[in-house]
Amino acid sequence: MCYSNSLSASLIQLENTYRKGTSLLKDFSSIYLVSGFSLPIWPVITQEKNFVPMNWGLVPSWFRGTEPQEIANKTLNARIETLEEKASFKHLVQHQRCIIPSTGFFENQTLATHKKPFFIYPNQGSFFHMAGLYDRSVDVTSRLTYQSFTIITTEANNMMSEIHNTKKRMPLLLTEDEYHAYLQGDVAINSLNPLPESYMSCHPVNKRIFTSTENNVPRVQHRMEDNIGTQGLLF
Repeated sequence: MCYSNSLSASLIQLENTYRKGTSLLKDFSSIYLVSGFSLPIWPVITQEKNFVPMNWGLVPSWFRGTEPQEIANKTLNARIETLEEKASFKHLVQHQRCIIPSTGFFENQTLATHKKPFFIYPNQGSFFHMAGLYDRSVDVTSRLTYQSFTIITTEANNMMSEIHNTKKRMPLLLTEDEYHAYLQGDVAINSLNPLPESYMSCHPVNKRIFTSTENNVPRVQHRMEDNIGTQGLLF
């Protein structure tokens, strides 16, 4: 599942790639690594003319609690196979789609008794276009609107099957042509296939940095040179 993400880009790069305004992103700074479980704010692409800052971890419009994390930690991801079945997602599938820009995500490979973290990043262009859904809810105490999103996941391609070798999942990543059609609602979500591995690259990263409490730093994405558990497809 996709719980660790990055957006190590500038506002100019985001504007030039997606042709969206950044006037609402006043507090944005590069994200080298963040956990979805911290419910971070992310620049999200909808059909609006500007990027919309939203919290990762979808809080449905029908939620009436006072603590968003009660449900948000369970809705960081949404499985493509069950979107139409889940109460949190099924009403969003057609009209509340979004794109989550990413410069790469992290996933652990399980090797016997330990885990080996990898950084997976695009090799065609600067960004992965992650397919998502979004919703708006109202805080029952403050009456403020809370905007949030989930990242759709799908079955892993061959490369990701070797990395995420337990659950064999990956984010639903779209090509540029696909993401425009996706936002417009012109394509059925369940017809979209996993992004081919030819669009992706990966390398292992330093586990000590990855698991530290201060890991939102550039070196968390740097290649870790080691041969432990090396598999031919990955290198």
